[in-house]
Amino acid sequence: MKRWFSRLGSIALFAALFAPAAMAVNAFDVYSDPSCGCCGAWVNYMRTQGYAVTVHQDQPMAAVKARFSVPAAAMSCHTALIDGYVIEGHVPVEDIRRLLAERPDARGLAAPGMPAGSPGMELPDGRVQPYVVELIAHDGTTSAFAHHAY
Repeated sequence: MKRWFSRLGSIALFAALFAPAAMAVNAFDVYSDPSCGCCGAWVNYMRTQGYAVTVHQDQPMAAVKARFSVPAAAMSCHTALIDGYVIEGHVPVEDIRRLLAERPDARGLAAPGMPAGSPGMELPDGRVQPYVVELIAHDGTTSAFAHHAY
């Protein structure tokens, strides 16, 4: 019985030490304009995918994009941060999960503009406008990371 309580204590200590780090990987900070409904739809989408999302709507978006060095060609309506990466716009969860799994030496991902049919921009008929999720390099250049609806 003593050994069982000792193991239980070890498990609880392990969980207490490492759970915050694991939870941080699933935590987003999203910066958006309070009048933007599609940003709220993307936040809801990310929450249904198991992410904790904190929304900040009290800062000018141009200043947010400048602070996180989002290149003009990659800009969209909202900017998010997760585990040291910038996520610009309506990026699908599978691309974010891949980014976090592969951990490329990059600034983050972007779905430039507001592609119709992307998460948060769903169309009633389910169509998806073909779009590319771009990998943003530290120097601000971008390259294709994922293709959607091609």
